[in-house]
Amino acid sequence: MSAIAGTHDVRPYEGYVYAYPHKTAYRPLDPRPPLREVWAQERTDALFLYLHVPFCEMRCGFCNLFTRTGAPAELVTSYLDALRRQAEAVRQALPDDARFVTTAIGGGTPTYLEAAELARLLDLAEQTMGTDFSTTPLGIETSPATATPDRLAVLAERGTTRISIGVQSFIDAEARAALRPQRRTEVETALTAIRETGFRTLNIDLIYGIDGQTPDTWRRSLDATLAWRPEEIYLYPLYVRPLTGLGALGRDWDDQRLGLYRQGRDHLLAAGYEQVSMRMFRLPGTESGSEYCCQSDGMVGLGCGARSYTSRLHYSFEYAVGVRHVRAIIDDFVRLPRSAFGVANVGFALDDLEQRRRHLIQSLLQAEGLDRAAYRARFGGDVLDEFSLDMFAERGWVVDDSTRVRLTPEGLARSDAIGPALFSDRARDLMDSYDLR
Repeated sequence: MSAIAGTHDVRPYEGYVYAYPHKTAYRPLDPRPPLREVWAQERTDALFLYLHVPFCEMRCGFCNLFTRTGAPAELVTSYLDALRRQAEAVRQALPDDARFVTTAIGGGTPTYLEAAELARLLDLAEQTMGTDFSTTPLGIETSPATATPDRLAVLAERGTTRISIGVQSFIDAEARAALRPQRRTEVETALTAIRETGFRTLNIDLIYGIDGQTPDTWRRSLDATLAWRPEEIYLYPLYVRPLTGLGALGRDWDDQRLGLYRQGRDHLLAAGYEQVSMRMFRLPGTESGSEYCCQSDGMVGLGCGARSYTSRLHYSFEYAVGVRHVRAIIDDFVRLPRSAFGVANVGFALDDLEQRRRHLIQSLLQAEGLDRAAYRARFGGDVLDEFSLDMFAERGWVVDDSTRVRLTPEGLARSDAIGPALFSDRARDLMDSYDLR
């Protein structure tokens, strides 16, 4: 039975587990394996394509994404040129019959690109990678400042099915406190344009735990969001991370965040939404089809901040948060020849136990939990024989039966503690020793 880190005195907000392992566990690969070999034994009939645009009009105080602000037009052009070289090399390395069934564009802020640049990016996905947006879902992220009618028109014409906008707060003072200088009027204008354009799925992101936020102001943001009846709503706790604009605060607001989370959860459930994970709430029957199915899909990432997943290797380029290092990595990326994109550079190899652990983590953190029969069919054993979850069950965070292992409502609230506690010692040691730049 695999060991799991203890949870004594663990804070409820240890870290957001959007992938396992985190990029800070990646290390330079030596030798660097050719992508043709990396993908040779993989299932490639249902791939997820991810395109990364590392540019934003501003950097929010809570942001630790791989992105830079104020990119000049010539750099954007050079980046798109490099992205095409990468796409050509990657597509050549994949089997001829490889098929993409879902595409997402993230960042950064993809709509930092002008309308013509967005069209060029979508051409790359279709013409070079072979995606077909007329039959497969396409999701993209945007911001209030860049969700302009001309950009939205290009996205709609090309078949975009889901658009996600980072609002964070409808209260102007809270947006300023999060070092996100936007006004509610700008947010409402962007949302009006999105709804008028007619995308199938609108997602709105909100953040709780902002300095000065109260249950009353949180309720006002929630109600302002519900007025748009978005198909999806994500509620994110504010994290103060190293090398970000808010990273010097160092305040402890766990109780406040837990209280606001519970308030937001209960408010959305009462409004008719279903809870998909700690963060995601969705109107029943409005699945966008653009979610990444981590248990069965391979992911092909394009762009200097993108990661790719096979069953046995996760790989990417170098990672950084600090402005100087991010700019240097992007500057290097745009100068790379096509031949440099034919190998995996940095990554994390997953042995059999790490594959099982990843399946456990990524499944358990969803409200529907882990399907024990599916786990047994894939790995040949029972998850509860291989991983002890007793410490979570004793706290009332996990329940299990003959079919599923699930987090309880309080367990979902503690997802950001449970996820990191399930990390392997190897992954944790690599993350702890990573030199964050």
